[in-house]
Amino acid sequence: MTDLIFCFCFVFFSAAMRNHSAVHEFVLLGLSTDPHIQPALFVLFLLVYLLTVVGNSLMLLVIVADSHLHTPMYFFLRQLSFLDLCHSSVTAPKMLENLLSEEKTILVESCLAQAFFVFATGGTEACLLAAMAYDRYVAIGSPLLYSQVMSSQLCVGLVWLSWCLAVVDALLNTLPAVSLDFCEDQTISHFSCELSSLFPLSCSDTAANFTLLLCSSVVHFFGTLVMIVCSYGRIVTTVLRVSSSTGRSKAFSTCLSHLTTVILFYGSGFISYLLPASGSPLEKVFSLQYSVITPMLNPLIYSLKNKEVKAALGRMIRKHF
Repeated sequence: MTDLIFCFCFVFFSAAMRNHSAVHEFVLLGLSTDPHIQPALFVLFLLVYLLTVVGNSLMLLVIVADSHLHTPMYFFLRQLSFLDLCHSSVTAPKMLENLLSEEKTILVESCLAQAFFVFATGGTEACLLAAMAYDRYVAIGSPLLYSQVMSSQLCVGLVWLSWCLAVVDALLNTLPAVSLDFCEDQTISHFSCELSSLFPLSCSDTAANFTLLLCSSVVHFFGTLVMIVCSYGRIVTTVLRVSSSTGRSKAFSTCLSHLTTVILFYGSGFISYLLPASGSPLEKVFSLQYSVITPMLNPLIYSLKNKEVKAALGRMIRKHF
């Protein structure tokens, strides 16, 4: 399904850019230009990508198969695992290919399609993390009304809204880039195509594109971060009213995994997107953090200290093996 959507976007961008730009492909320099380091990096990030695929697929399978996990919290966690699979698969395969390739080229259309999916999946994850923060607030603030407030219709609606907002935002930023003329330097000092890396390669006026990207990033990502902060502000206020220290500790522990994911995602994402593209190693590190490392860590974050997930995994293993 993902390959089908990517092919559709490739065909769309190909038709839109036909006979427009003098440049037909870019060169992705990747993580390192040292041929002695590249094989080691390939093995390392192949392992990371395989762990990402296995971990998130296993999380999806456990949540779908175990009826004890058919709750709003695990519904959102299932969506997060699917998003992490998509987000990592947008950049990791091409990065791995370039580590073993001498040419390291990518078609302009493929580059724009990749930039679109990076923006869309990253934006959807930001909205989904905000929805998960609201879910935790309702669970802690109104436990008796939790099942009524977080109905299946509301949960599905929040997921669809997250996808729609992110896709529209990605289209608003990617479609204007189609009309740019890429006729200067063809080299991208990065391991993936992101809009902030493409604009400096254009000989067109990209001031409006930069402004649109900055404004939409601030509104989208800061907006969702404000929602998360407000939800946690109310959670803290509610938990502090609990007289029992055990109750307070239990309430905070239910939010720890989500809060860890938020810090990892927003911390690296903001630095990578809101700072100007410079091609520095530090910029690549932050991009690796939110696009490759965080999707691998999320299944571990949500399973290692989660007794329900470990119990469900144990039941599934006993049942099938």
